[in-house]
Order: sequence, then structure tokens, then C-alpha cells
Amino acid sequence: MQIIPVSGDIRDIYAGDIPELVWATGPVSYEYHFADRDLFDAIVLGSWNRDGSLFAADATTVAIEDNELIGIEIGMPGSEYRIRQNALGPVWQDLLAADKVDPSDIAGVLKRSERASWLNPALNDDTYYVHALSVKPGFRGKRVGYQLIQNAIANAREQGFAKLQLDVLSDNPAVNFYRAIGLELLAETRAPDPTAFGVPPEYRMGLTLS
Repeated sequence: MQIIPVSGDIRDIYAGDIPELVWATGPVSYEYHFADRDLFDAIVLGSWNRDGSLFAADATTVAIEDNELIGIEIGMPGSEYRIRQNALGPVWQDLLAADKVDPSDIAGVLKRSERASWLNPALNDDTYYVHALSVKPGFRGKRVGYQLIQNAIANAREQGFAKLQLDVLSDNPAVNFYRAIGLELLAETRAPDPTAFGVPPEYRMGLTLS
């Protein structure tokens, strides 16, 4: 198995796998945000190909085995998170120009995303943020996620970050995995509107690196 950052042809070869892997990290949350799976897929794929945005290839490390993409880690400096989130604007514009979305779709997503943003505490400059860690179902339990997160921890230390943090839905079985590798629960956050739609509380979990 190889754990490598995305570069070259990898961006195009494995693009089709990315939306499902990201979706799997929090289906109920993404369903609340986007209300439409096709819309979600279009945004993630558009972001994948636009460096500096939230789901971009330039923030992604992949696990590959026998030429198959089996897992991903999308991560960034904490100071970049909101910047990358705002950089989704041009992705929306591209979809509008191609008549793939309706302006009302954007308004709905922005409204729900603003309400859901309260689930995620602010990130500091000294923090490396794991935005998504996902492994294909057939490869879970084979330490793929472990190797991806350990690679993220090692890279964060090498780059001088003092902390590594991530957000995970409180009902996600991955909570136990993160606890087992040393991440602590730092905060539990709720937001009324997402909670009313079945989105569980979010856990901010973290590890001190220095």
C-alpha cells in the first residue's frame, strides 16, 4: 500500500472515487447541507479540480493498493479552512454557467451551511485540521485509516504544527478509533436547526503534537 499526496495523473484517475469517500464521513450532515446527492457530488468534483478549495486534490493524501484508491485524508492548516470554504464560490459559478444548478439551490445550501457552521469550533493557526478521513468499506479494519492518520500526524509535526484536530459526528464509530490512537474529546457542539433534522452533535477531537 502506498500513502502519497495527490499529484500528476492521480488527480484525474481517481476523481470519480472522491465524492463517495467524502460523503461517507458524514452522510446525515451532508444530506442536511446539500439536500441533494447529485448536487453534493458536483460540488466535490468541482472542488477537487480547483486548488485552494475545500475538497481540492492539493489538500489530499491517498492510500493506493494495486492501483486502486482505497482511502483518503483531506487536511490543511487551520488558518486555511475558512479560506478554502469560501473558495467554493467559483465552483458554484462554474456549475451555474453550465446550467447544472439553479440559483435557489445555492441559496438553500448557504443558509443551511451557515446554521451548521456552529457545529465546528474555530481553528487556530497552530493547528493542522483533518477535514476528511475515509476508507472504502472493503478495506476497513485493515489499518488503512491508521496509516493515513499517522501520516497526517507525522507531516503536521514536520511542518511545525502544535496540534492536530478534526471534527466527527458523535454517533460515528470512528470516534472510538480516534480515541484509540490518542485523540481527546475537546468539545461537543450542537446547533438547533441541524439537530432538528437529525444531525447529531459534533465532536471536536484533537492531539497535542509538541
